[in-house]
Amino acid sequence: MTATEQREWRAQGGGFLLRPAATEDAYSPEDFTEEHLAIARTTEEFFRNEVAPQLEAMQRDPMAAVPLLRKAAALGLTGVMIPDRFGGMELDLTSLLIVAEGLSRDGSYGVWQSVQAGIGAMPLLLFGAEEQKQRYLPRLANAELIAAYALTEPQAGSDALAIRTRADLEEGGANYILNGQKMWISNASGAGLFTVFAKVGGEKIAAFLVERDSPGLSIGAEENKMGIKGSSTCAVYFENVKVPVENMLGEAGRGHVIAFNCLNLGRLKIGAGVMGNAKRVLGLAIKYAKQRVAFGQPIANYGLIQQKIAEMAVRIYAAETLVWRVTGMIEERLFGISWSDPKAGDRYLKAFEEFAAECAMVKVFTTEALDYVVDEAVQIHGGYGYHHDYEVERAYRDSRINRIFEGTNEINRMLATSMLIKRAQQKRLDLPKAVKALERELLERPVPPRYDEDPLEPCLTAADNARKAALLLLGAAFRKYPADLAQQQEILAGITDVATMALALESAALRARKRDGGIAVEMCQAFAPEAVEKVESTGRAVLAASCDGDALRVNLGILRRFTRLDAIDSFGVRRRIAARLLEAERYLA
Repeated sequence: MTATEQREWRAQGGGFLLRPAATEDAYSPEDFTEEHLAIARTTEEFFRNEVAPQLEAMQRDPMAAVPLLRKAAALGLTGVMIPDRFGGMELDLTSLLIVAEGLSRDGSYGVWQSVQAGIGAMPLLLFGAEEQKQRYLPRLANAELIAAYALTEPQAGSDALAIRTRADLEEGGANYILNGQKMWISNASGAGLFTVFAKVGGEKIAAFLVERDSPGLSIGAEENKMGIKGSSTCAVYFENVKVPVENMLGEAGRGHVIAFNCLNLGRLKIGAGVMGNAKRVLGLAIKYAKQRVAFGQPIANYGLIQQKIAEMAVRIYAAETLVWRVTGMIEERLFGISWSDPKAGDRYLKAFEEFAAECAMVKVFTTEALDYVVDEAVQIHGGYGYHHDYEVERAYRDSRINRIFEGTNEINRMLATSMLIKRAQQKRLDLPKAVKALERELLERPVPPRYDEDPLEPCLTAADNARKAALLLLGAAFRKYPADLAQQQEILAGITDVATMALALESAALRARKRDGGIAVEMCQAFAPEAVEKVESTGRAVLAASCDGDALRVNLGILRRFTRLDAIDSFGVRRRIAARLLEAERYLA
């Protein structure tokens, strides 16, 4: 075994439910290196100087994004994780997500970039044979080839196993013959290389590298979408398309592994991307609020507008903190892995799979945070926010797709808790022990918390109590549904929401502790009551569906104990947050 394989990890998938974390365990932007900060500056400058001037042109013609992708490639921004020997930058996961955040400030361009650097290239990087990598990765890194990921079909969206596209081995065995249809394929109009999922012989799912000029492959017209109109979204048709057998990624019957593991990264990457978008929209709302005069003064002076601005920032803070906390968990598993190691791809896959539940939580939490931000930005703009001439109108429409991309939020809510339960059944996560420890604790007389003037202690206590609430709900649900909990969709989704709040609130508090005061503390103080309220309301619903009579009354009493939080002047906290943001005219943390 290598030193990497022998390490004892500080974090394990679902481990945040077992015990509180220490400050040093919560990775955040405060831990970025100088190289990370330099990448962030480069990305910000590229978006401002190159992408922003072309946003209107992209709305009229999505192909206007292709020259921008090639300019981004010249800076290394499309090949961040691709090994140096294939023309990439060979940087870490954090760098990939920093670029995703910086270049997703517009929803349309963010799709082009995300597919090219993410699900377009990562299947080849993680699963490709050496010859496949040599042939295609350099051309993806420099954006000579635009990438597309062809999984979704008319009857197969979140249910990826239901695909019907077939791949049949032709007589002689030199080629597979592909027949079928894909739809909602991002980057399709510009793509030169498609990663296509099909069933070999109609049974075993496999992935194939298919070049655009393959006879029988055709691209449909651009879809008339509600939003992200500057991205390309088309159907792709395969009519007796010959694909050389050497263009199969991995092996037949393992295509679902490629699809699902790339989705884990994709969900985390969406989280980073939507935060870039949310920060841009918040900045637009702040500037408009300072310029718009009503009743003799800028609307930014009014308390209700300040509450909106502050709450937008609070949700961004919680969401981005969650993104980087989970990124840090995965980065620890990737430490010391070199792409020169022939098993590097397998180790990357294991790292992403380990935290698949957390990636699903990130996707849900961040996309819903963005939806809140764009909605309130339109409200701050008033009637102008409803007009095509204002950027927030486009951002409002663009944001909606994110709750559908990479598995709907409903699917991800079910998946997250289902994956944690599966890990427990495989003895990889000791949830039963944690539930029993909680039950023993509940028999003891509770000790009132002492905060000792530390403004973050109430938040950390609330986070720990939210963690215990998630365990309480898991225990109650298992007792009611010992054999078929997986079928109780509403309960699974509710437990996911409570667990997500526990992880987000703990991460927010630990990050604020690193900052040692300032706006991050106030952000955390503002977020805590909302998180606790969500835990209580969702917990009550899950318990009512999981038990009744005396058991329900007892469990509701325990839940109330876990959701006690002293009232704070939330209006005052938000006013102070808004004052800082209005002065800076941008998001601060």
